[in-house]
Amino acid sequence: MDFIRHWICLGCAAGFLGTTSAQESASGDLTELSLTDLLNVEVTSVSRSAEKLSTAPAAITVISGEDIRRTGATTIPDALRLVPGMQVAQVDSHTWAVSSRGFNDVLANKLLVMIDGRTVYTPLFSGVFWDVQDTFLEDIDRIEVIRGPGAALWGANAVNGVINVVTKSAKETQGLLVSGGTGTEELGFGQVRYGAKINDEAYARVYAKYFNRDHSRMTTGESANDRWEMYRGGFRVDWQPRDPNLFMFQGDVYGGTLDQTYNMATSAPPFVETLADDLEVHGGNVLARWTHTFSADSEMVWQIYFDHSTRNTPVFQKERDSADIDFQHHFLLGERQTFTWGGGYRRIENSFGNTPTISLVPDDRSIDLYSAFLQDEIELVSEKLNLTIGSKFEHNDFTGFEIQPSARVAWTLATNQVLWAAVSRAVRTPSLAEDDIVVNPPGAPPGAASLLGDRNFDSEDILAYEVGFRYQPRAWMALDIAAFYNEYDNLRSFRPLTENIPSPQTVANDLEGETYGVEISSSQQMHERWRMQFGYTYLQMQMHLKNGSMDVQSERAYERNSPHHQFFARSSVDFGRKRQFGHEFAFDTLLRYVDVIEVSGVTIPSYWTADVRLGWRPHRKWEISIVGKNLLDNQHPEFFPTIVPTQRAEIERSVYAKITFHF
Repeated sequence: MDFIRHWICLGCAAGFLGTTSAQESASGDLTELSLTDLLNVEVTSVSRSAEKLSTAPAAITVISGEDIRRTGATTIPDALRLVPGMQVAQVDSHTWAVSSRGFNDVLANKLLVMIDGRTVYTPLFSGVFWDVQDTFLEDIDRIEVIRGPGAALWGANAVNGVINVVTKSAKETQGLLVSGGTGTEELGFGQVRYGAKINDEAYARVYAKYFNRDHSRMTTGESANDRWEMYRGGFRVDWQPRDPNLFMFQGDVYGGTLDQTYNMATSAPPFVETLADDLEVHGGNVLARWTHTFSADSEMVWQIYFDHSTRNTPVFQKERDSADIDFQHHFLLGERQTFTWGGGYRRIENSFGNTPTISLVPDDRSIDLYSAFLQDEIELVSEKLNLTIGSKFEHNDFTGFEIQPSARVAWTLATNQVLWAAVSRAVRTPSLAEDDIVVNPPGAPPGAASLLGDRNFDSEDILAYEVGFRYQPRAWMALDIAAFYNEYDNLRSFRPLTENIPSPQTVANDLEGETYGVEISSSQQMHERWRMQFGYTYLQMQMHLKNGSMDVQSERAYERNSPHHQFFARSSVDFGRKRQFGHEFAFDTLLRYVDVIEVSGVTIPSYWTADVRLGWRPHRKWEISIVGKNLLDNQHPEFFPTIVPTQRAEIERSVYAKITFHF
C-alpha cells in the first residue's frame, strides 16, 4: 500500500493548480486558449454585468465546464474542491459540508448559491441542501465562485461567498449527447441531452439523467446505510426575436431516495429508536428571463422564477414554495461612470411536518423579502483606477430593514498586474429553525426539549476587509493572491434557559470573533499540451464569548470545524492525435491535502487524497474515460453530522468508467 501511495503521489505532484484561469474552449483542447485569454474570461457575479476576470475587484475563481469534465467530478460540491478558500467535505454518500473562509458545517449558513440566477436557499437553516442541487453537468459553462461578501448586490446570506452556476445557452448544446457508466461507488448512471434549432430565432434543449450510488462505510467497515438514488430532467429555450431582446425559459424536475440511519426520540421508554429509513426528496422549478439591450452601454434584465421542494425524513418533513421576481438596469452615466440599480421581491411559503424529535412552532409560516440595490462604478483614472461603491437595501420578516454597503477599488498597475481592495458589510438573517425550532433529544422523555428557537435572535454581522493581487509575469504563468480580515458580531451561540442547568438551551447572539487568511493560486502552461495549476489556503479563526455568556461549545466548535491549511495540485496533459472535441488521450491528476479539524468534539485527522482520470477518444464523436477517486487509502472521514443525529460515515476509494457519445 505504501508503494502504491508513493507512486500515486508522484504522479499527482506533476502539476500544481489554481483555478484563477478557468474557461477552456468548447473543444476541450488545452491548446485553444492561452493563460492571457483565460484571465480575460468575462464574469458577471462581481458587478451583475460582464467584466474581465483579471480586473474584477474581488477574490473570484471560475471553474469551467471543461475543468468539471476533466477532473471526473460527479457533483457540484466535487467541482468546488478546485477553489482555494473553499472548505468542501463529504460527510457520507449524499451529504456535504460546504463553506467559504470558515464556519463549515452540514448546515453552513454563510453562502449564497445560485443556479442560472435562481437562488437555491432554504429558510429552514439559511443554507443549502446540496443533495438536490444538480444539473446536466456537461451543460455547465462555468461556476463563478466569490470568496468574501457579495451582499451589496446579492443580499443577505452572501456573507462569506457567492456561488453562481451558469449553464450554456441552448444554441451551444445542439445535437444529441448520451453518456453512462458504472463503478464501485457509482453503481450505475446514465444521461441524455438533445438540443435542436426551432427556427432562426430560437433554440431548445431537453435532458434527463439518473444515478444510483452505493452506501459508504463506517469506521468498523459496516455499511453506513446511505445509498443515494436520483432522477432529474429539464429543458431550456433561448429565443431572440429581435436584436434588442433575448428571452430565456428553463425548468427542472427531480426526485429521489436517500437512505439514512437516525436516532429518533419516541414517546415511550427508552425514548429512543434507531431507525434505518429512506429520505425522500422531490421538487421542480421554472424560470423566465427577459434581457433588453437599449445600446452598447445600457441593458435591462427582468427575471421571475417559481421553485417547489419537499423533503420527507423520519425526523421532520418539509415543503417549500418560492416565488421571486428581480429587475436590474445598468447604463453609462456620463463618460466615466457605469450605474446599476434594481430591486426584487421574494415570497416563500413553508410547511413543516413535526415529529417527536424536531418540530417548528408554528409549523406553517410565510416569509416576504423586499430588496433594492444601487451600484456606481467610477473610472477615476482612465484604464488605470476604478472605484465601485454600492449597497443593498432589504426588508425581511425576521429583523426588518438591513443595509449592506460595499466599496471596491481596482488599480491596474501594468497590463499584467492588477491590485484590488474592498471593504464590505453583510448580514446573515435568522432562519426558521433559529426562530421556531424545538428539538427533543433521543433518550429523553417527551417535553424535555434540549434546544428552543428564539424570536429575539438577531442577524449575524460581518465587516470584511480584503486585498488581492493578480500578476502574469510571463505569458505561460499567472498568479492570484487574496488576503482577508473579517470581524463578526452577533454570531449564533447557545444559552441555557435556566442558569447552571445545561438543558434546555435557546439560540442567542452571544459570540463575536475574527477570521483572517490568505488564498494563493497559480497556473503554468508548461507546454502547449500540458498545464499545471496549484492552490493553497491558510485560515485562522478566533472566537470570543460576550460577557455573561454561558455557552460552553460554540467558541471551540467554530474555531475547529474548518482546516487551517489546505493545498491542492493538478496536472492536465493532452497527447495523441487531435480530434474534433479534443486530443485522442487526456490524463488528469488531482492531489489534495486537508488539515486536521474537530467536529462535535471528535477529531478528524488530516488527510491526502488523489484523483486520476484517463480519457480516450477512439473516434471524434465518442470518448471512454476511467476515473479513480480517493486513491491513497481504503477510506477516511472528512466530516461528521452535527445537529441531525445520523451515522458517522467515511469516504471510500472508488473507480468508475464512463462512455460518452456526441451526435
